[in-house]
Amino acid sequence: MKILKQPLFLISIGIASAIYIANRFETPLPNWIYFYVNDFLCMPIVLSLCLAVLYIYKKTEILYVPLVIIMLLTTFFALYFEVFLPKTNARYTSDLIDVVLYFLGAFLFYKFQKKLF
Repeated sequence: MKILKQPLFLISIGIASAIYIANRFETPLPNWIYFYVNDFLCMPIVLSLCLAVLYIYKKTEILYVPLVIIMLLTTFFALYFEVFLPKTNARYTSDLIDVVLYFLGAFLFYKFQKKLF
């Protein structure tokens, strides 16, 4: 599956994983890395995985995720992680910058999905 072998996807997974591991081991990094980088990488990773599932299900690699689906999924993520979870779990906090980063990441995916995948 070529979508999961694309350098942009692999680098995004690598960076997100490195930040997660650094956080688990309490490695000192600037706060903006812990607070914002994974929010930016979230939607490109999720949407790439969704596209990979579509490729498997439809048995073709000429599909793309339409803009309306990208916006709906990004809105769902923003509402879930920035509105619902902060009200139900003290671990989560609401942050408007996170919402902006979700949508910037989604726009990046939309802009490059046909070229990259």
